[in-house]
Amino acid sequence: MYEIFADLHVHIGRSENGKPIKITAAKSLNFANIAKECAERKGINVVGIIDCASPYVIEDIENFLKTGDAYELKDGGIIYKDKVCILLGSEVETSEVSRNGKHGSAHNICFFPYLEDIKKFSQELSHHLKNITLSTQRTDLSGYELIDIVEKYNGILIPAHVFTPFKSYYGNCADRIKDIFKEKFNKIFAIELGLSSDTYLADTITELENKTFVTNSDAHSLPKIAREYNKMLVEDISFKEIVKALKNEDGRKIIANYGLDPKLGKYHRTYCDDCEKSIETKYPVEVCPSCGSKKVTFGVFDRIELIKDKEKTISPKNRPPYIYQVPLNFIPGVGGKTIEKLLKTFETEMNILHFLTKDDIESIVGEKVAENIVKAREGKMKVHSGGGGNYGKIE
Repeated sequence: MYEIFADLHVHIGRSENGKPIKITAAKSLNFANIAKECAERKGINVVGIIDCASPYVIEDIENFLKTGDAYELKDGGIIYKDKVCILLGSEVETSEVSRNGKHGSAHNICFFPYLEDIKKFSQELSHHLKNITLSTQRTDLSGYELIDIVEKYNGILIPAHVFTPFKSYYGNCADRIKDIFKEKFNKIFAIELGLSSDTYLADTITELENKTFVTNSDAHSLPKIAREYNKMLVEDISFKEIVKALKNEDGRKIIANYGLDPKLGKYHRTYCDDCEKSIETKYPVEVCPSCGSKKVTFGVFDRIELIKDKEKTISPKNRPPYIYQVPLNFIPGVGGKTIEKLLKTFETEMNILHFLTKDDIESIVGEKVAENIVKAREGKMKVHSGGGGNYGKIE
């Protein structure tokens, strides 16, 4: 058994021949570049690429396998240069109607062991949306229906960024995910927390007690990969091993979730669109107390306050720690040139964030920047809350 780092939510912006995949993602985000970034700069051992159901991406994967740098594993996943395991995934938007008749939509990240599986999934999914070539298009499926299709092709389904105000189960569909999945709720063994929440907030909801929490970047550019990630204990890097870790089977498990302080997330507190500022009241509000506007984007913290069923956080004994950590490019004084200097000497971001002493870092970038990096990786920097699509800020 050994420890690995995994980021299970990375987007593709364009295919190798320039076809749009995820419109809001950077053009440099393609299958080959993501593999290279994880291996050479990030130090991420397992990456979930979640736009692989697009026929353009499938074509890229087939060409990628022909280069000789990568091959499919018997236990699922694609291994790149014996350094990175790539999980083939698809982010699917479902259409939901909650118990009170409210309509909403939610994102789900679905992973499949083999290219052949995701090809078949892509073919079936194409009958439920308008354009299969683009990522995360809304389907006519509910989560209840989608999970059966995913399992039909040997896949797993993880509800994505479950608390965000747009495109999530708790955020705009239902007070309880069990209301969506009903008797199939036990097939959901992991949920993705999202940037504006953490373990301590999520563990105020009883139905999540036996679910594994994952923290992923939802990267829309190469530098954002591993903005949040998971440390896992596994036998090797493959689809099969990651599923075991997510299920806490045979000694495989998540050891720690590394993520931003939720205050740094874009949707942590309710935000007034007219005042253009976060509303940090003690209790959740739907009307801005400053200007009376109803044009507010409900925050993750406020949403959890409304739907929680525990007065305080009670986590199960096997819940791994959630470690607040600030990525290098969020840290004051750490710009592109500083990061390049560090990477040239220490190879990967994971080395810098986990294995180096302050003296090691100081020898390259000086005392002040080294001190900021150490404070950031220990979660000791002061932050101001984000909201309404704006990230929080570090002092």
